[in-house]
Amino acid sequence: MNDTYGIEKLGIINTDRVYRNLTRAELTEFAIRNKEGILTDKGALSVNTGKHTGRSPKDRIIVDQPSIHDQIDWGNINIPTTEEIFEKLHARATTYLQKKTIFIYDGYVGHDIGTRMSLRVISDYAASALFSTNVFVNADKEDLNLHTQADFTVIAIPKCKTIPEIDGVRSEVAIVVNFDKKIAIIIGSAYGGEIKKVMFSVMNFLLPAKNIFPMHCSANEGKDGNSALFFGLSGTGKTTISMDPERILVGDDEHGWGSDKIFNMEGGSYAKIIDITPEKEPRIFDAIRFGALMENTVIRNDRTPDYANSRYTENTRAAIPMEYIENAKMDGICSIPSVIYFLTADAFGVLPPISKLTKEQAMYHFMSGYTAKVAGTETGIIEPLPTFSACFGAPFMMRHPSVYAKMLGEKIEKYHTDVFLVNTGWAGGSYGTGSRIKLAYTRAMVSAALNRKLKNVEYVEEPVFGLQVPKEIPGSIVPDEILLPENTWKDKESYKETALKLANKFKENFEKFEGYVEEKIKNAGPKIV
Repeated sequence: MNDTYGIEKLGIINTDRVYRNLTRAELTEFAIRNKEGILTDKGALSVNTGKHTGRSPKDRIIVDQPSIHDQIDWGNINIPTTEEIFEKLHARATTYLQKKTIFIYDGYVGHDIGTRMSLRVISDYAASALFSTNVFVNADKEDLNLHTQADFTVIAIPKCKTIPEIDGVRSEVAIVVNFDKKIAIIIGSAYGGEIKKVMFSVMNFLLPAKNIFPMHCSANEGKDGNSALFFGLSGTGKTTISMDPERILVGDDEHGWGSDKIFNMEGGSYAKIIDITPEKEPRIFDAIRFGALMENTVIRNDRTPDYANSRYTENTRAAIPMEYIENAKMDGICSIPSVIYFLTADAFGVLPPISKLTKEQAMYHFMSGYTAKVAGTETGIIEPLPTFSACFGAPFMMRHPSVYAKMLGEKIEKYHTDVFLVNTGWAGGSYGTGSRIKLAYTRAMVSAALNRKLKNVEYVEEPVFGLQVPKEIPGSIVPDEILLPENTWKDKESYKETALKLANKFKENFEKFEGYVEEKIKNAGPKIV
């Protein structure tokens, strides 16, 4: 007798076989049999997600309900929809799943037993189940009742398509979240990041009500138990720097900060692997093996991955279980951080390589979420382009950025956590003129802050942004003269002009937040504009 594991409660009926919590080997076999992907030389499953090689942010919609209406930051990121449209999409999904073989993943979002959310992912795509098995926190078989409704359910059906004119959506892809029914439906996209990020977004909404600060950051821990958090957008070096070979990786993307601990929301890593090499990212490179899932990487005829080839996308990814990553902390929990780093790749070359922030500056820069894109990364970019993403993860923040910034400020004040802004970008000039700050220097500065070597050094205020810059990095290879950006520029007038240009971009971006924060937060931005 084929057990349906209670999915008929969701309206999913008349299915073919239903499989629950299969092993990675079994899911890989099903994916190969279903022609969803191929095996690489190391045994990883490689899939091509087709047209959609990244998230579809304009297609994510949230059912506007009285229970959440006043708490969501509605707009271009959090787009409202109606119960009627949700019901149309739900009917389309359940109808599509009839006569299909179904794969169920049951596990958790979050390692903290007191606050984690039980999760069920339902799909007709074996690769979606394998992805979920790799990135979420797996449960022991006796840990979950086979027929109990999960705290939240995701229905992911990549090969189904919406009909916008009938379904009332923007395109053939739809990602809809219904908080009252505790269901998210993903239609039309095989990109695994949609599953991961829809649940991160849900947690970002729910956790603040429990006084837990949700964070888009990586975390690591020293052998002495001293932990650190790393915030940063793509290209800032967050993964590279947090995966310090001398420290234990707690998690590389999504965490919660409770009253007495930091906990990883995930059970794996969804790593970007474009141009990866054993030298650049040894721990991730070695983890891409049987049981891992690769997305949109070019695979040669001999089944070896061509990691440098971006034929399908620059956003090539691998979903890897945490147990595959060397020197990773399997319980996903660490102590309250002693240091927080905001990483930015400043292509203008005017931010210091490291500077210490006050609580108010930390809140300001957290809400700003700055980095810069460089020429050649996207069509039409011919000079550095400032990019601001609130909370270093705006697409996933369902509440107003000021809510998360306030929580950050409270945590910093309560636990006396130091916050540093670290520029992993350029010095001596903007991109094209200056040079990228050496990774060895960045590692030395990060290490010095962690080891409390920057506690008692003398600081000087950088004049444009008002940042506190150490005069030296004691006992390190970092030259003192590179710590103040102006010192590294030959053309001092060009430096001032460029610094003021970026300062004005900060001010323009922050204007939308000014009605939500105290005066001292507004004044924590650039001093000269």
